[in-house]
Amino acid sequence: MSQFTSRRELLNPFFEGYRLSIIPQEDAVSRCSLADHAATQSRASNKTLLTFKEMQSRIAHNHLAGLGNQAVYVDAEFNLIAIDLEPVSRSVSLRVVFELPRPVQAAEVAEKQKEYPSAAFLSSTALFLSDGHGSLYLLEPSDTGPYRLVSSYQFPGSFDVPFRIHCADIASPQSAVVVLSSRNYEPSETTSSKHAHVDFDVWGIRFDLSTSDAVPSMSILWHRRGEDVPLDVYFFPSTESHLLLGSSQYRNVGSAAAPSYEPSADEIAPIPRANEDLDAKDAAPPPYSWHQTLDSLTVAFPLPATTVRSNIHVQFLPHSISLHVEGERPEGYVFPEYDDKALWAPIDSSVSVWTWDREADHAFGLLTLHLEKQHEGTKWMQVFSAAATSEEEEVTETVDPSELYKVREALEKYTASLREGDDISGLGLGKGIPSLAEGEMDDEVDASVGKQGFLTVVPANGTESTIWGTYPLQLLSTPLPGYPTSRLSLISKENLDGVVFSLNDDFSWTHSSTFSALAFVLASKRDTRFVYHTEDTVLAFESGAQNRGGNLYIYRSVPPKEKWAKQSVLQVGDGLGGALLGVSCLKRKDGSRCIICLTETELVTIKDIL
Repeated sequence: MSQFTSRRELLNPFFEGYRLSIIPQEDAVSRCSLADHAATQSRASNKTLLTFKEMQSRIAHNHLAGLGNQAVYVDAEFNLIAIDLEPVSRSVSLRVVFELPRPVQAAEVAEKQKEYPSAAFLSSTALFLSDGHGSLYLLEPSDTGPYRLVSSYQFPGSFDVPFRIHCADIASPQSAVVVLSSRNYEPSETTSSKHAHVDFDVWGIRFDLSTSDAVPSMSILWHRRGEDVPLDVYFFPSTESHLLLGSSQYRNVGSAAAPSYEPSADEIAPIPRANEDLDAKDAAPPPYSWHQTLDSLTVAFPLPATTVRSNIHVQFLPHSISLHVEGERPEGYVFPEYDDKALWAPIDSSVSVWTWDREADHAFGLLTLHLEKQHEGTKWMQVFSAAATSEEEEVTETVDPSELYKVREALEKYTASLREGDDISGLGLGKGIPSLAEGEMDDEVDASVGKQGFLTVVPANGTESTIWGTYPLQLLSTPLPGYPTSRLSLISKENLDGVVFSLNDDFSWTHSSTFSALAFVLASKRDTRFVYHTEDTVLAFESGAQNRGGNLYIYRSVPPKEKWAKQSVLQVGDGLGGALLGVSCLKRKDGSRCIICLTETELVTIKDIL
């Protein structure tokens, strides 16, 4: 299986940004009060504390389950509510279709944290429902009346724990597979620790549909364990295998946990501090460093200080350069040699120059190439075009150390002002951290966007799993629930962009398109709860907590070399409906599609944007 490799021809160095495209709010958005069927996210027990990963998983939990023109959720009173799309008025209506038994938690199981109720459609005539306390129900949906209870299941033995449903799929005419996850409650040597390590189990449960009995029998097909709750689960009918997407790998139970990914020393770029000399080392400098402005590119090659200027031969051509150096060299050092080396983009060779500075370093000098861009404003991804392929190792763009030092000084001055309570604005606006931001500053969150994502494939027979890649994707978006697609795709962060990787029939991943600057625009959204995509649109939903309402940010894709793309903003929450809890795409009888958004007290319908 191939790695996730981007294609240079699908990246867009010419992209400048997104322009606002107005979608009339009153035409696209309608609201329906949930009245007596309010949803809730306040189901956690106060007897057992949630781990950080469990809390993250609950925030990302989608309380809606949909298929075709059907959608359901469980309200605060443990009623299963069906959402019906009215064909004439294009509005929605609600009805109670099943009542879950009120859970009673005994003292001996009080330490087991209950899950949110969850549901998954197997087909238009079968729905699996979990109460979040350890019971599973198989229901037969109805278009008009209540859903019929086909059977209920209790898992035997050690699986008597609360669980969540991730997906339900027909594996063959004779069987269906439901994927569940739960916290692992098996005792370990670290259970007495205040910060005990917690694992999570993922189960593939097979239901036999071939029996003459109306109630399908149940058996455990496979069992995996990881360090986090899966973000999503996908089923491939052709191979009857499942893809587990999560922030950890999912191993066979009994296998040791895989070591976490740690960047090597070469992947960490140090920032100079005061009185720190990063160049004081015995090893030769890197092959070259480079940085760019809107109209030029500067490339610096370290050469031995004994090099004579007449031994340096540089030739600039519109699309390539040639560089040859002669003379004595230290042991282990290799002169840079480029013979008509193709550049990333064309240059103006008539005004491009080079300089040689022997005193730039103690043992090495700097040969600096000053390249004038032929197209001002074009952003170069690399210096040489071969860096976009496997022919040559990429060299990341750097900043002059003196500039980094200035940035470091400014940051240290700023953080010192925060610690000491000085006026950081310089405008007499007060001292210290603003009260709304106090205790909320998180450097790690501010420095990254997206979620870490590993991909684990579990075959139908439950044998050894396959894991794609040795390091995780920085996941930005997953497919919009309920939206039909011919093949699975994921959006991963690459520099400032969102790269769309699509799964092929041979289980290889292909870079199929790019949402330029997607990572950059998503980094500014601090209240994002769900990010989903279709083939040409990314939808970023804000949570809308704290009674301020949340927005939906819509980003459209454009072909490579287009400078501008469209973005739109719609208000989903009105400040009264509470936090956003779920999103799903539904199909109307006329074939059009709409998006329904479940908040705590409202159901919001968004139409005509897909």
